[in-house]
Amino acid sequence: MSTATLLAGGVAAGLVAGTATCTAAQGGLLMGLVDGCHGRDPALVGWFLAGRLASYTAAGALLGLLGSAVSLPPPARAALLVVAGVTVVVFAVRLMRRGHCAVPAPADAPSRYKAPLLGAATILVPCGVTLGMEMIAISSGSPVAGAAAMAGFVVGTAPAFALLGYVLRRVSRTRLARLAGVVAIAAGLWTIGAGLNLGGWIGGTPSSAVTGPGAQTVTVWATREGYRPAVVTARAGVPVDVVFKLVDRGCTGTVTIDGRDVALPATVRLAPRPRGSLRYVCGMGMYTGFINFS
Repeated sequence: MSTATLLAGGVAAGLVAGTATCTAAQGGLLMGLVDGCHGRDPALVGWFLAGRLASYTAAGALLGLLGSAVSLPPPARAALLVVAGVTVVVFAVRLMRRGHCAVPAPADAPSRYKAPLLGAATILVPCGVTLGMEMIAISSGSPVAGAAAMAGFVVGTAPAFALLGYVLRRVSRTRLARLAGVVAIAAGLWTIGAGLNLGGWIGGTPSSAVTGPGAQTVTVWATREGYRPAVVTARAGVPVDVVFKLVDRGCTGTVTIDGRDVALPATVRLAPRPRGSLRYVCGMGMYTGFINFS
């Protein structure tokens, strides 16, 4: 696939699929630009987007050059989601405590440095569509093509981030800042929960060993609302092929199962397992499914 095609495809993916999911997952980092009186300069949103473009382009080039060698494993992504969620909560609390400023102060040098750094940090909080674009960059086998795919994706999502930045700046000048802070805290807690879910650090089901002959197949459908059926049953002690069929493009298009990321549609072969439950999640930790072995 040509570089121009990957660039255009990235723009289309950002406009059509990435706008909602990425602004929801990463938009909380914009709270750092409306913290206090120095976040009112509209140019700071531009710096934020510039930092985002730089980090995504560099990541795309590395992915195209080195392939999966630079892809973060699920536990590392889960830890980053937790850290990002905590950061969003901290920004939100500081915004609520500061209140509004009668006279907005001009952006200072530290703010101009912070804006691109926050934008660059969005690469550490991938949305579902971002993971799909990263896999495209890996499969391209070219640093130029990988960079083009990721850069196009950032360009496609830029209008939504610019609009969100404008809304946040306007809200921060009013009494609605407290309401915005509450919403941001909720988003931060949701991000923390997604990270804990992705890392498998929420709950757990004990199991006991069992063996048996034969093989089996179970089918799971990936939709925008989650995995259907959410719980499937398989026999313990025998191999199982989990056939993931993709209904809609979105977060569920990438599944983390048995410690590995898989782009859907795909069939995942699992070795014989003991009695108990195996949990799998989407690449963002938002949606969960279970395979009960009995």
